Amino acid sequence: MPDADQPTASLPRTRRRNEVVTFLVLAFGIWPIVAVGVVGAYGFLVWMFQLIFGPPGPPAH
Repeated sequence: MPDADQPTASLPRTRRRNEVVTFLVLAFGIWPIVAVGVVGAYGFLVWMFQLIFGPPGPPAH
């Protein structure tokens, strides 16, 4: 494993390419899917909570 102060230009070409591909898969593939899943799960949780306990607001008279 290279040292932290070693420049990335000295990494082997195939390793650098693998790191770039891994970054692209994470940045544009996996993380957007995870983000949509988290937001969707939160929305579902709020929806179910409101079905059980009613919508927020002052109590009806």
